[in-house]
Amino acid sequence: MKKACGVVLALAALGAGTGLSVAADPVDADAAQALIKKSDCGKCHAVDKKKDGPAYKETAAKHKGKASAEDDLYKHLTTAPKIKIDGKEEEHKKVNSTNEAEVRNLVRYILSR
Repeated sequence: MKKACGVVLALAALGAGTGLSVAADPVDADAAQALIKKSDCGKCHAVDKKKDGPAYKETAAKHKGKASAEDDLYKHLTTAPKIKIDGKEEEHKKVNSTNEAEVRNLVRYILSR
């Protein structure tokens, strides 16, 4: 029994340092909302209303059930991809953080809406 618990703990520790998400990771809503404010995401996005960009609920629905949802949204928020707003192409701003855990918390917050 001790050996089995040790293996589970070792695997959990190994996964913790890789940036891999565990579905049960809790979302720190206050930290996510602080990063949203710091990054000025509210200028174009809201939880349940479309602005220049989609609502977080729309984004969550679009990615629901996709295994790559967290990684796809993480990439979108950290690489400044080209997007279209009112038919004009422009660069989506990067989230204002280089801390992977902080950004992944924001991603899980958006996907949980």
